[in-house]
Amino acid sequence: MKNDKVGIGVISDGTFLLDGGAVFGLVPKMLWERNAKPDRKNRVRLGLNCMLIKTLHANILVDTGIGTKEPEISREFYGYTTSRLQRNLRKNNLSPKDIDFVVLTHLHFEKCGGATKLDREGNIIPTFPKAQYLVQRRAWDEAFSPNERVRPSFGNGGVKHLEVLREREQLTLLDGDVEIAPGVNGLVLDGPSIGHMIVTVKAGGERVVFLGDIVPTHNHLPLPFITAMDRSPEETLTQKKELLKQCEQEGSLIVFSRGYEHTAGYLERRKGSVELKPVLV
Repeated sequence: MKNDKVGIGVISDGTFLLDGGAVFGLVPKMLWERNAKPDRKNRVRLGLNCMLIKTLHANILVDTGIGTKEPEISREFYGYTTSRLQRNLRKNNLSPKDIDFVVLTHLHFEKCGGATKLDREGNIIPTFPKAQYLVQRRAWDEAFSPNERVRPSFGNGGVKHLEVLREREQLTLLDGDVEIAPGVNGLVLDGPSIGHMIVTVKAGGERVVFLGDIVPTHNHLPLPFITAMDRSPEETLTQKKELLKQCEQEGSLIVFSRGYEHTAGYLERRKGSVELKPVLV
């Protein structure tokens, strides 16, 4: 989507598989499997969707996917093959050097793994060498000192790879809501995880909302559909209810961070219920 000032697109890092029970939480399988068919290991396929925002002031990438550093055992466990992020950036006529800001909505492995990579000597370096990486301070602190319940969310090797961002002075820690660039804002909605952000963009007369893990897929639009990984499900429910109401009222374009079949769309009320009108972005 473009106008004379802002261009927005979904940049995929591919897909991965995650246990269906974890993805849909308390919702019975007989309900969620109608729309998300599991494989023989009970895993459902999810997208690794990042958002590219091109403004007059900056090129902004929201989240970075899994990346290329995960060991083979993790790739097999999650059904993940090859990182596609940089290849798909090139399709948008951009290289990693062209990215000015990388916004990490939170630091679970599938959101931030692609923030760094290995150079030819096997050293960890920032994937986007000229970018400032923006992350909430509380998300950063938790990721480096997780408890036993949330530790698996940060991947096989944890988040130590991100230390290079601080060492190279490419890390900006945020304390609450922030304007990233004119018309582009990060808003803290931390039901899913501590310091979790969504990103909103004003593009002409339209508002675009990257939902992060508040509503990870279109199958999570029904209010009870909340993942088992959420840190505070009751808080997620409250935040989700308010956010979806606002998106419906304002006619916002919503983007799903883990959407596979549908990555974006508009909410439409039909016969008293809200449905998604999918669009390509």
